Amino acid sequence: MRRPADLVRYLPFAFKNEHPADYLTGRTGLAVSTSRHHIFRRAAHIALMEEEVVRRRGWLTQQQLLDLLSAANLIPGPNSTELAIHIGYERRGWAGLLVAGTCFILPAMPIVMVLAWVYVRFGTLPALSGVLYGVKPVIVAVVAQALWSLGKSALKTWALRLVAGAALVLGLLGANELLLLLAAGLTTSALRWPALPHKTVQPALLKLVGAVAALALLPTLVGRGPGGSPAGGTTPLGLLPLGLAFIKIGSVLYGSGYVLLAFLDADLVQRFHWLTQGQLLDAVVIGQVTPGPVFTTATFVGYVLLGWRGALVATVGIFLPAFIFVGLSTRLVTQLRQSPLSEGFLDGLNAASWALMAAVSLALARTALLDGPTVLLAAVSAWLLLRYRLNSAWLVLGGAALGYGLQALGWTA
Repeated sequence: MRRPADLVRYLPFAFKNEHPADYLTGRTGLAVSTSRHHIFRRAAHIALMEEEVVRRRGWLTQQQLLDLLSAANLIPGPNSTELAIHIGYERRGWAGLLVAGTCFILPAMPIVMVLAWVYVRFGTLPALSGVLYGVKPVIVAVVAQALWSLGKSALKTWALRLVAGAALVLGLLGANELLLLLAAGLTTSALRWPALPHKTVQPALLKLVGAVAALALLPTLVGRGPGGSPAGGTTPLGLLPLGLAFIKIGSVLYGSGYVLLAFLDADLVQRFHWLTQGQLLDAVVIGQVTPGPVFTTATFVGYVLLGWRGALVATVGIFLPAFIFVGLSTRLVTQLRQSPLSEGFLDGLNAASWALMAAVSLALARTALLDGPTVLLAAVSAWLLLRYRLNSAWLVLGGAALGYGLQALGWTA
């Protein structure tokens, strides 16, 4: 019997290359770039989990993975981390929940801490533009394969395909993810309502809608982002205030890397005055150049502020709410599948989740496929995945090596 830790044996390597000074003309530039790389990495994580736990190991069916993905999309925090935590719970209960989540987060931590030490010691960041140049086309192929595979389960009927199509368009237009998911679920439930022999609403569905509404209001209640973090005098820096600040961020953050940047700026720069704008930009970049969840930006910030103790406290703080939210929602997905109406709601969530992932992939393919070599690399990667079912971890490493080599030769775009 395989251990839950095996869930995260293969981690994607999605890199961000530039130092902020090399590509920014202002904060908006960083926000857009960070958002794109964050959601790109999230899609890559989901694609690699689909390959590993569904097609290679057979631990879950496509439908089960889609259900868990929809559940992760409905709660605040890092979605790919929460999906790993859900998978761990499905395999080994509460022990699996803790092991899978921890093992998904842990590999990136020492890497980030080493980079933070280099940053504190030398005051600069490494340049990895060639690595990113080679990795991103491979990830495009990996995500495209996962979309094709997941679409077979998520888009089983014409109604679900229409819902997914509408969600895809709205996602490309920048619609709020949580509202889009809820609208898709309610639409599919309404379509199923006339055919129900017993027109009753299951308590689990009411609990879900109520919980999501509460989560949507939570950022306002605790002070969300720039508008919810009033400026004030300098707050004394310590392990407890640092941990509480990151627990708050992990509890209310929905969306992309832009939202993470806004929270960090509002609290750590504007409100508490612990970081400078320059340090914050460098922290976000470090969160992008390392494998694993982008929220390991917290590890870098904690190390810069309070050394290795600060790194541990900040990391635990930002990820702890994800474990709690997943633990509270584990039984809800199973209950939703026990009623035709609730099952229709969950099918709508799955279709919208697929559409959001597709929207991310389409938008970011334009940033990854820059020229002939990147298009060729994506095509070859897709062919190897489909024809030989080659493990994507090797393709990612190969893409990184190829990109670095092309950069050294001066052949990158």
